[in-house]
Amino acid sequence: MTVQEQFGRIDIYVFDQILRGNIRRGMKVLDAGCGSGRNLVYLLSEGLEVYAVDQSPEAVQTVRGMASVLAPSLPAENFWVAAIEQMPFVDDFADVVICNSVLHFARDDEHFVAMIAELWRVLKPGGMLFCRLGSTIGMEFERLRGNVFRVGDGQEWLLVNEAMLMRLTQEMGGTLVDPLKTTVVQGSRCMTTWVVRKRA
Repeated sequence: MTVQEQFGRIDIYVFDQILRGNIRRGMKVLDAGCGSGRNLVYLLSEGLEVYAVDQSPEAVQTVRGMASVLAPSLPAENFWVAAIEQMPFVDDFADVVICNSVLHFARDDEHFVAMIAELWRVLKPGGMLFCRLGSTIGMEFERLRGNVFRVGDGQEWLLVNEAMLMRLTQEMGGTLVDPLKTTVVQGSRCMTTWVVRKRA
């Protein structure tokens, strides 16, 4: 089996959390904004209890198909067509919530805050929220309105900064699992990894 077959196109920072034992067998993992399931190949094949949501019915269908092969014991109902700010899960649902490269598509600050609140709501006490999102940490961008900027390829993204993420962490009563880590893609964008643990 090749590395690609074993892990798919997993985000390197999600992979880092797996290597360090922060995402492991026996955990209930929710991928919020799963897309076509790039971060789920290994988790499904390793027998984790995986759930996922995405607004795209086609993406959810793709993930259901992948799960039927890699984890046939998981019901198709684990994978929902839903918006992140309105997920069909009870409070304190998952041990790990992953939200990878989604939050910067928030329409405005209110939408962003609603998504964060929902991600936090479904996370169990003691659980870990993993977010990778666009930021202004490392580059300057044209501000359009509020925290919405035009990034290098012309898209409009809602971008956070260090102060915003630290304030959110404090307001939620969480603790950072890692210091903020930012990758600067030359002339294009900055992607920050924000990993927070919910107090037990």
